[in-house]
Amino acid sequence: MVMELVKQRSVVNHFVAELRDVNVQKDPMRFRRNLERIGEVMALELSRTLEYSPVEVTTPLGIARTEMMVEQPVLANILRAGLPLHQGMLNYFDRADSAFVSAYRKHRKGEDAFDIEVEYLSSPSLEGRVVVLCDPMLATGRSMVLVYKALLRLGKPKALHVAAVIASAEGLEYAKLHLPPGTRFWIGAVDDEMTAQAYIVPGLGDAGDLAYGAKM
Repeated sequence: MVMELVKQRSVVNHFVAELRDVNVQKDPMRFRRNLERIGEVMALELSRTLEYSPVEVTTPLGIARTEMMVEQPVLANILRAGLPLHQGMLNYFDRADSAFVSAYRKHRKGEDAFDIEVEYLSSPSLEGRVVVLCDPMLATGRSMVLVYKALLRLGKPKALHVAAVIASAEGLEYAKLHLPPGTRFWIGAVDDEMTAQAYIVPGLGDAGDLAYGAKM
């Protein structure tokens, strides 16, 4: 299942538009906050798919009956660009466990081609858990797939959700092909094009640099 949020005609359209806007991008705090707000909306939408059970809550005047989540997910974040999106999720899944993975593009000298390196991983056991894998940009999809395979060292999840603000159509298809059947994708917007350097067009640029400053 793929949910593309901008097709729902909600306030998310405003958040995505500001993330793309070169003038608004000059304010890194605003950029981070928009990523975070999209994460909050995605968390709300995703929460509708989780398992619930009836509970009773004691109020000052009686008993209220409702349904609450049986368990909270593990929120897995690809550093560093994924931090604000992860925080937005964590604002809503406030008792969730977190996993952190470092993945980056290692460019070959004098070539547009690159390899994906996964260096650092910190995570609880994922055996039988619901996992939400967050990364603002789903370009080729290779990073997402390699990170998921690295996480499998910590156990096999019972369900996988992928959250990305902007995806390329090509990268989304790659991820759908190489991630487990039944994976749910929560995407802000899907763009049709990608450059030879694997940047999404029109995209929004380098999310990590825009959120935290240029890197060497």
